[in-house]
Amino acid sequence: MTASSNLRVNGQRLWDSLMEMATIGATAKGGCNRQALTDLDRDGRDLFVRWCREAGCSIDIDAMGNIFVRRPGRNPDLPPVLTGSHLDTQPTGGRFDGVYGVLAGLEVIRSLNDAGIETEAPLEVAVWTNEEGARFSPAMIGSGVWSGEFDLDYAYGRTDKDGKTFGDELQRIGYRGETEARARPLAAAFEVHIEQGPILEQEQKQIGVLSGVQGMHWYDLTLTGQPCHAGPSPMEGRRDPFMALHRILEQLYRLAEDHGPWARVTFGDIRAEPGSRNTVPEQLVLAVDLRHPDQQVLNAMDHSFREIAAAAAVEVGVEASIRDEWRSPAVAFAPQCVAAVRESVTELGYSNKEMVSGAGHDSVYISRVAPTGMIFVPCEKGLSHNEAENAQPEDLEAGANVLLHAMLKIATQS
Repeated sequence: MTASSNLRVNGQRLWDSLMEMATIGATAKGGCNRQALTDLDRDGRDLFVRWCREAGCSIDIDAMGNIFVRRPGRNPDLPPVLTGSHLDTQPTGGRFDGVYGVLAGLEVIRSLNDAGIETEAPLEVAVWTNEEGARFSPAMIGSGVWSGEFDLDYAYGRTDKDGKTFGDELQRIGYRGETEARARPLAAAFEVHIEQGPILEQEQKQIGVLSGVQGMHWYDLTLTGQPCHAGPSPMEGRRDPFMALHRILEQLYRLAEDHGPWARVTFGDIRAEPGSRNTVPEQLVLAVDLRHPDQQVLNAMDHSFREIAAAAAVEVGVEASIRDEWRSPAVAFAPQCVAAVRESVTELGYSNKEMVSGAGHDSVYISRVAPTGMIFVPCEKGLSHNEAENAQPEDLEAGANVLLHAMLKIATQS
């Protein structure tokens, strides 16, 4: 039986599932605290696995605790079409980040079951372990190991603030599977997610068609001068790291404007040594975050940043050094996956915008080993990683409908 263009998901069932999952780890302010490999994470996984078994799916769990739910296709030899996201949250997280992508995938399976539609290729829904990185750093480590970015021993050895290891906690909650955590052939991978930003809401668009994910460079900028007394030391004779810093900040904000509208610059943390109110600091350490969806532009921003810091340091007589903390190259999603999303949006008649993701997702790592695409839906005021995170049921339903039809475009091909 072929898929009908009139096929839609059950939006009320999707919403009800989201709200039931949200009771696990519910917070007083209406959010969720379901951090990775806690008892609450286990409870959320158990509920999801039960729902999937009720939908007639098989379950496979790998050595990283990644869950793969399979709905068979006519040809079991074909690589599956996969979707999914994560069930873990921030300590004061919301009800939709990650979990929406997982339960939208389950709703696709339930809706196909309701309609009696059999696809040529199998369909799978994945739950990736520890996407948030709130309890165990780094983020996205489940999909990272699966895609080959990290090795298993490194992941198992990560510790939380109490010294508990990832491997031991995975074993404790009963989700350390036997299957090797290693990439295998996929026909395509899709992830539907709340935007976590305000653009779709501001432009009154219901669907974001993602072409990729911004490249991200993290640095520690250290400026070293000479400590001296705040009172007796004349301004003109100081070797004050802050004098260099204000020049650098101004120029980096201008750099983001020059490469707008998608360039981003953020200074998320600063430390002064010795950190005394009455002393010009000897040293400043500033966390710098540069982002752009075009890797060549991001590389140019990187070069400019280094030139700006060096020139400002010379100008005021301090020393500047830059340490690379982390780099995630810009991701361009697979043309066939982007096209499947774009065509589905057009056929369904939803207002939409082509855009890139400003945040990292499991799809970043998946895209390195499989054709990948993403779908965004609006979230209220762009709030995420926040207990006030909210999304409208009709938008969540629309995103799941786009996911359904995008997956069908690939899964019904022979």
